[in-house]
Amino acid sequence: MQIKPFKIQISSSKLQELNERLGKTIWPGEWENDNWNAGPTLEFVKKNVEHLLTEYDWRKYETQINQYPQYTTEIDGQNIHFLHIRSTEKNAIPLLLIHGWPGSFVEFLKVIEPLTNPVAHGRNASDAFHLVIPSLPGFGFSVPIREAGWNNGRIANAFIELMERLGYEKYGVQGADAGAIIGPELARLAPEKVIGLHVNAATMGFIPMGPIDPSDMETLSEMEKGRLQRLQKFMSEQFGFNFIHSHRPQALAFGISDSPAGLLSWISELFTGFGESVHAVDRDLFLTNFLIYWFTGTAASSIRLYYENAHDPNAWAPKENAGVPTAVANFKDDVAIRKYAEQANHIVRWTDYDQGGHYAVLEIPDVWLDDVAAFFRNFR
Repeated sequence: MQIKPFKIQISSSKLQELNERLGKTIWPGEWENDNWNAGPTLEFVKKNVEHLLTEYDWRKYETQINQYPQYTTEIDGQNIHFLHIRSTEKNAIPLLLIHGWPGSFVEFLKVIEPLTNPVAHGRNASDAFHLVIPSLPGFGFSVPIREAGWNNGRIANAFIELMERLGYEKYGVQGADAGAIIGPELARLAPEKVIGLHVNAATMGFIPMGPIDPSDMETLSEMEKGRLQRLQKFMSEQFGFNFIHSHRPQALAFGISDSPAGLLSWISELFTGFGESVHAVDRDLFLTNFLIYWFTGTAASSIRLYYENAHDPNAWAPKENAGVPTAVANFKDDVAIRKYAEQANHIVRWTDYDQGGHYAVLEIPDVWLDDVAAFFRNFR
């Protein structure tokens, strides 16, 4: 149960090796792919590699991250890395922030200060939070996983234990992508502890699974029908990464563990909206996120989360509604549909936005912050 202070200290030799590998990249040929219909363009990846080699400064971001208190602890045999930033405001609510793939705690760097010290950012003192931001097991500084079984349920249990070790008996949870799956699972496992759950980039548990009955289709709004079309396009044209992760992750693992350019390319699509919004996320934050995977050697172990859940019967079983008040922030590129979200979640707040994408916390942090703050005011 020991909690140890942690600092990121990437060696100069690792930085040199990265540059050498990037400089020796063997580039693939490319046909007409300007619209990303076949994956990341050669131009996009080359520009990012060139930026890494000539302009990007890892030490700058390493120092920036290290200004926040970081720790590691072992839970269920696995090292867990996390940031823990306490607010000075007396009424601050403990809030667990859960990232997904191919994200990391880097997603939340822009919102740490506004959440913990809102007054300094023109916000209300009453909207303050104590933050716990873990790296998922097998992701980043939570180091590679070497044993099977780390599915969403096991991760949720580990995070419940983490919050208990930190002395938080009641707390809120926020998650996106995989965090929007792990968060609801955590709420079902510990409904007496979770005062409220906020999600965005929500999919499993918030969308229809399988064909939709025509009678159900008639009940959907035009906005919801548009989301359904976007979901169907995603499943038919952009779901390849998920299928590979879920069925043959180790076949991919060798390539993305050996080639930094290959890993950069592989994780770029969700950050760029599959090319539809290439500049939505700050380039340096995208690259910092990528480098955390590279320097920690967790590219392979991170994608195994898909395999574990795909082969876990409980992951696909109908879920009980634990009654935990749940808010959904549905940004422009999100695909959640309320009718299906309400089947296993106690939805008390649902907000549709005409802006933002999969990484809204990075793209439009002020809008994300407003939504999170508004929801948790109900629990102070």
